[in-house]
Amino acid sequence: MAAQPLAETARGWLTPLELGVLGAIWGASFLFMRVAAGDFGAVPLVEARLALGSLVLLPFLWRARAQFPLRLWPKLALIGAINSALPFVLFAWAAQRAPAGIGAIANAMTVLFTALVGFLFFGEKIGARRAFALLVGFAGVVVLASGKTAGASIGWAVAAGVGAAFLYGVGINLVRRHLGGLPPAAVASATLGSAALLTLPFALAQWPARSIPAASWFSAAMLGVLCTGFAFVMYYRLIARIGAARASTVTYLIPVFGVAWAWLLLDEPLTLTMGVAGAMILGSVALSQRAK
Repeated sequence: MAAQPLAETARGWLTPLELGVLGAIWGASFLFMRVAAGDFGAVPLVEARLALGSLVLLPFLWRARAQFPLRLWPKLALIGAINSALPFVLFAWAAQRAPAGIGAIANAMTVLFTALVGFLFFGEKIGARRAFALLVGFAGVVVLASGKTAGASIGWAVAAGVGAAFLYGVGINLVRRHLGGLPPAAVASATLGSAALLTLPFALAQWPARSIPAASWFSAAMLGVLCTGFAFVMYYRLIARIGAARASTVTYLIPVFGVAWAWLLLDEPLTLTMGVAGAMILGSVALSQRAK
């Protein structure tokens, strides 16, 4: 009988620890993109990320291969393009033009866009509180886009990050409605692999002629193996143990870690505009997630 309370205590500290580690890993993805995007270019970097992430998750797909008939693969490819290839490219493009923290803050809009897309296209109710949260979040985006780094405007980078978050919102709704009931890690491998195949011709056409520094290769590997493959495994394990709603609270940690890593390791500035915008966006996400 004593083993059960001990197991409950272990889960009590393990969940916050895993959420913190996952937030740190996904926050670091914006750091790695910032380091590598300039040397690789956006599309070649994303190709490396997609391919490596898919390979890490491939054992899950192989184990569930009977659940993935050929007729399902066009749908998987479409969702892979919307939920992985395009947003990854947008974030990598933004990383070439703005501090890593900008993309991390914009990424927090994913939760709000998921609710908005569900309301606009799938008949979900949004409610007055979530509608207000959306307005506050969009106001935060305007504040973020109005900022400058070293005197240069970051508006287009913010727009790219917000566009990526919107695509994530579309992709999440599509996965819920068309791929429900399938093993999530296997779905992730299939969609990432499909996205890698779709991106491959563009990546080869844009592959840099000059040699790529070791630091950028390391960052690309970390993006694929750690921030995509390993992080998905952690995330789905959390969902299985504590549910999707609690696991989604990692959204609040990603911008914090994204900004912190960039400040600590890349010496990127922490601006007042970033702080105000981040507070508005994260506050709106928290408001939208509150229980009714």
